[in-house]
Amino acid sequence: MVVTLTGCATVRKPVVPSGTAIPAVSVKSTVPQGVKHKVRKGETLWRIAKIYGVSVDDIIQANAIPNAASIEQNQLILIPGVAAVKNVESSASTEKDGDYVWPVKGKVIAYFDDRKSGVANAGIDVSAVEGEVVGAAREGRVVLADRLSGNGFTVILDHSDGFFTVYAHNERLMVKLGDYVLKGEKIAQVAREGSLAYLHFEVRKGQKPTNPLYYLPQ
Repeated sequence: MVVTLTGCATVRKPVVPSGTAIPAVSVKSTVPQGVKHKVRKGETLWRIAKIYGVSVDDIIQANAIPNAASIEQNQLILIPGVAAVKNVESSASTEKDGDYVWPVKGKVIAYFDDRKSGVANAGIDVSAVEGEVVGAAREGRVVLADRLSGNGFTVILDHSDGFFTVYAHNERLMVKLGDYVLKGEKIAQVAREGSLAYLHFEVRKGQKPTNPLYYLPQ
């Protein structure tokens, strides 16, 4: 006959002999380890990340930086996973090939993640003068040069490192598909819409839009 037992079993606790040392339990900290970097004038999050050998996303997550924010001079930011503070040469003083430059000079009139008609802005809108020349923010290859519905004449550059830049709301293109352009090279001219002329500019990591102000010098 098979007897089935139900109910709660009694669990006996192990007895630790008197005088026996109990080993300490290691508890991992949830606070990311690293160093605090003080932002200097002209430094960009992109440049800081490259110098420390971490990703922009790592810094954003470690500091809980909101999507639409930009870093500011004298701000302390945590650089996760590094042991020592490094000197970051600013883009303004020492421009490197991989750094970004503003495609046009003007005031930002719409920021990343701003909502218009319920749709989040995937980049920034920079005021300009009608017909003003747009320069490539970095060197790269033209992978799109065409008129797009709702965006006007648009250029997309592939920077061969997983990043793309988008230049929209132009009245004329100055490059064609397949062209390789250098940083600052003329690629388009800004269009006017009603009383407003502006460039719509995006930085994408793969297909994911990111805040351009993390990459452009302030």
